[in-house]
Amino acid sequence: MSATSEPGVLGPVIALNIWTFAIEGLMFSRRLPAISKHKIPMDSSLPNDQIAAKYPPFARWSADNFNHLMEQPTQFYAVALAIAFLHERKGSKVDVALAWTYVGLRVLHSLVQVSKNKIPVRFMVFATSSLALLGLTASAARLVF
Repeated sequence: MSATSEPGVLGPVIALNIWTFAIEGLMFSRRLPAISKHKIPMDSSLPNDQIAAKYPPFARWSADNFNHLMEQPTQFYAVALAIAFLHERKGSKVDVALAWTYVGLRVLHSLVQVSKNKIPVRFMVFATSSLALLGLTASAARLVF
């Protein structure tokens, strides 16, 4: 790749988006069979938590993780895109390292949650990813202010 075509902070943005689609696929592959096997009602009059409680944990975890990938990563996307805009797409080496660290930790968080869902481990991975995002946000703030 030439210097002008390096993805910079955009590489991690696209990678996390691809990962989110992978988790969405996993969620469907677990939930759709569970609907018929566990006779889960598709009744819009029931509160979501009552319907969710009927899914086996293994099927719920992937859906929970998909939802988590719609939460804090939205901050990551905004900050990374701001850095890309302000740094002519690339970002600094530190920005790129922080962005890849964040994405790697979010992937690890997903793997923990969709497998054994060990909450203390998941929390530590989440907290560490938050620190990487905080560092990336501080870098963006230095560029803006």
